[in-house]
Amino acid sequence: MLYFKTREEIELVRESSLLVAKTLAEVAKMIRPGITTLELDRRAEEFIRDHGAVPAFLNYNGFPNSLCISVNAQVVHGIPDKHELKDGDICSVDCGTLMNGFYGDSAYTFAVGDVKEETLRLLKVTRECLYEGIRQAVAGNRLGDISFAIQEHAETNGYSVVRELVGHGIGRSLHEKPEVPNYGKRGSGMVLREGLIIAIEPMINLGGKSVVHERDGWTVRTADLKPSAHFEHTVAIGKGEADILSSFKFIDEILHENIHTKVLN
Repeated sequence: MLYFKTREEIELVRESSLLVAKTLAEVAKMIRPGITTLELDRRAEEFIRDHGAVPAFLNYNGFPNSLCISVNAQVVHGIPDKHELKDGDICSVDCGTLMNGFYGDSAYTFAVGDVKEETLRLLKVTRECLYEGIRQAVAGNRLGDISFAIQEHAETNGYSVVRELVGHGIGRSLHEKPEVPNYGKRGSGMVLREGLIIAIEPMINLGGKSVVHERDGWTVRTADLKPSAHFEHTVAIGKGEADILSSFKFIDEILHENIHTKVLN
């Protein structure tokens, strides 16, 4: 069953989603070679709780941490541990919060130190795929319009789209209907209506589209061990224009500040 939100409920999802955005910015401050993914996870949980919310992923269906952190060939659902990030890695950080009864969800893939140009291009195009999908998230369009836009941009640029994992509805539950695939046919699927909130999250691979599940029961990685990137926003279907409830603004400010500091030094 689809759950359409009132304007008041959309604002509550926005509040939770903006806390996710600020949490990811806290992670951005710490991303560097030598830091462990568990350190990032601990800081995120502390930050979320300090702001009166609960980490949405912690203990969700048994997941043991507050963040999903997926490095290089890991696509999604990586479990934070004592693994140290290395110069040249890419690192997808997926975060969710529960605040005032509503969930927020967003993800960002970070470059760690000096990353290969071909991998940086994958990050750039994957982020573009997200916004291509968001442009189609307007009332009167169909779900397949979002999926098609993401797939077309990825494949036009020579990348492949993960098929087994999808975006989703979100609100009072972390995962609601509908599923939001990152591939599909234009003009297909349900008609989008105002009040629907979805998490759009392209997962795009440098190599082939095939993925495998690790023995930990959570981590998904590329079958060919080539890098994968992941960006996600929580979005309300709008009239004429989508309403992005999460934000990369705080992350981009931190990353710009880090680059400026690096140049000065």
